[in-house]
Amino acid sequence: MANFDAIIFQYLETVERQLRENKPVEVGMTLERLKNQGFSEQEAKHLIAQCVAQEMYHVMESDTPYNEIRYVEMLHQLPNLQNLDKD
Repeated sequence: MANFDAIIFQYLETVERQLRENKPVEVGMTLERLKNQGFSEQEAKHLIAQCVAQEMYHVMESDTPYNEIRYVEMLHQLPNLQNLDKD
């Protein structure tokens, strides 16, 4: 369980870094949109972290580079994220 918590922590750290650096800008926009939909800030960040996790999984599984377009598409789907299995 500790390893799982460490992985989640890393995904959340990635979200925090993206928010600080405002890159991609859609992360901050998604955070605000989700908060306006009634999610707490913590809940919204966890939802965004799901997108980070899914993109990282795709990168490792397909041995392809990070795809910001795919990542942003996932952000737009929140809170109803579907698996985007395309390049």
